[in-house]
Amino acid sequence: MGLKEQLMNDYKEAMKSGDHARKETVNLVRAAIKQREVDMRKVIDDDSEIVSIIKKQVKMRTDALADFAKAGRDDLTEAYNKEIEVLKAYLPEEMSYEDIKASVQKIAEDSGLERSMKSMGQMMKSAMAELKDKADGSEVSKAVKEYLSGK
Repeated sequence: MGLKEQLMNDYKEAMKSGDHARKETVNLVRAAIKQREVDMRKVIDDDSEIVSIIKKQVKMRTDALADFAKAGRDDLTEAYNKEIEVLKAYLPEEMSYEDIKASVQKIAEDSGLERSMKSMGQMMKSAMAELKDKADGSEVSKAVKEYLSGK
């Protein structure tokens, strides 16, 4: 069963069980997928595309959390945290920071790039190509900077 079918089944389950937060969150993701399908004029069946849509939804909510906290909107902060928790259940397990560092070191050694901050762009391009769906981009960037600065 693909991720799209799982979202539909979870939506139905949430409706039956009366889990309003889960139902609304899954429905928003399904709407985002449908919007991407309309924009691209093709049906999305590839789980990796759906994962990228879900990651974008998580990032949007994470970015909004800081604004809500600044404004003192604890009700919205709590609701968004619950939505993020629901969305992360559909994402694959991300690599630990130690695994990211090891991968960055291996990528650097394989590419033979100079170990200086001048190589940051090329290093990030190579690292993100390999770790795209496995790790968070900010964590990869942090590991690359750490490696290139010699720490």
